[in-house]
Amino acid sequence: MITPTGFREYDARWKYPEEINLPGITALGLGLGTQIRRRGLKPEIAVGNDYRDYSLTIKNALMLGLMQAGISVKDIGPALSPMAYFSQFHLDVPAVAMVTASHNPNGWTGVKMGFQRPLTHGPDEMGELRDIVLNGEGQVHTGGAYEFVDGVREAYLDDLVGDFKMTRKLKVVCATGNGTASAFAPELFERLGVEVVPSHNTLDYNFPHYNPNPEALEMLHDMADSVKASGADLALGFDGDGDRCGVVDNEGQEIFADKVGVIMARDLSRIYPNATFVADVKSTGLYASDPELKANGAKADYWKTGHSHMKRRVHELGALAGFEKSGHYFLAEPIGRGYDCGMRVAVEICKLLDRNPDQTMADLNRALPRTWATPTMSPWCADTEKYDVLERIVTRLVAMHEEGKTVAGRAISEVVTVNGARVILDNGAWGLVRASSNTPNLVVVCESPESESEMREIFADIDKVIRTEPSVGAYDQTI
Repeated sequence: MITPTGFREYDARWKYPEEINLPGITALGLGLGTQIRRRGLKPEIAVGNDYRDYSLTIKNALMLGLMQAGISVKDIGPALSPMAYFSQFHLDVPAVAMVTASHNPNGWTGVKMGFQRPLTHGPDEMGELRDIVLNGEGQVHTGGAYEFVDGVREAYLDDLVGDFKMTRKLKVVCATGNGTASAFAPELFERLGVEVVPSHNTLDYNFPHYNPNPEALEMLHDMADSVKASGADLALGFDGDGDRCGVVDNEGQEIFADKVGVIMARDLSRIYPNATFVADVKSTGLYASDPELKANGAKADYWKTGHSHMKRRVHELGALAGFEKSGHYFLAEPIGRGYDCGMRVAVEICKLLDRNPDQTMADLNRALPRTWATPTMSPWCADTEKYDVLERIVTRLVAMHEEGKTVAGRAISEVVTVNGARVILDNGAWGLVRASSNTPNLVVVCESPESESEMREIFADIDKVIRTEPSVGAYDQTI
């Protein structure tokens, strides 16, 4: 049993066992192995799993299918997604498969996979894999093998730390929400010379406090409370598979990830002038408008949301880094390898603060031009309908621009349709609506450089257009 909607734009996710069963997972492994062989790649793959109680069972079923396809499986054990990506380089294998539902709640499972390191499957590769699996085109082949490879976790941590050691005292709340990052992040910080304030660092796949997701206000508020109670310099929080990082400053203020990206881009553009930075369409307009980034010759490129889309764009442009509002950051050579790694981001934020010993995280945040932005809001819309619904919404928004209509009383200067519709107003304010690639939702974000009231007006006007679609449900959170 395999529900077709589980094959998404850049990874695969299902509710387990309602939408996929173990024979379905094995068929997925056979299909992935067949895809490897069709491309003429060396028949080897690194496979890891997150710490959810059913992930090992899923991984075993996936590996069985891979071996049926004649693939030599290198099992790296429990892992973060970025550790799995790292293992492709460390073990010199062409392919990777990571069993994880990422930040989705318990009851979900999925696989992130890739062939061309540091890239992961995008829509074309996912479409090909879906067709192989659903059409029964998986081909059994001899040569399958299994090997458990020890020591990848230690090599991954060594690679992250290098020879760096903090020269300023730094006290950090390490928030892992009892997820898989609990087995990595505290040790990483200690090796950097950082004083660790633990926050839910015990592995517990029941997630007794909250689902680890550093974009969710529940986790950010908990991080803020920990900062205030401990007097820490900042809090760094990680999602369930460790590829995202969230930040709360020393005053307990939650800094949305796109603003953290601007802080990092400012610092990196001083070291690497004329760098290109990719930002996803949900992110702040500051990447293009910030005077300091402009003075350092930085160039901004706004691209499709999604870790595979962003990795690919950073790679194609030879960008120094990519920043996604969800907290996925893609730090390329010479900083990182181009894949999204929350642990790498944490290391680089510590280095940034070490390079700026007289400034706090709050100081760096206050130094940015002021904008008012909504959280990422997600009204419900069925997976089977959301793309058709979005297409009609985009058509209406484009028509508003063509007809000279206004949003929040301002003229529309441009509608960027690379990923949904980003409606840009004449003062640089904007509102976005797109379809979530992973869940049955639309995604809505708005930002104003003028005021909170304008930001709320933008949201109200965008929402009016969304509400022309009766199949769109309630928001998960609102402003």
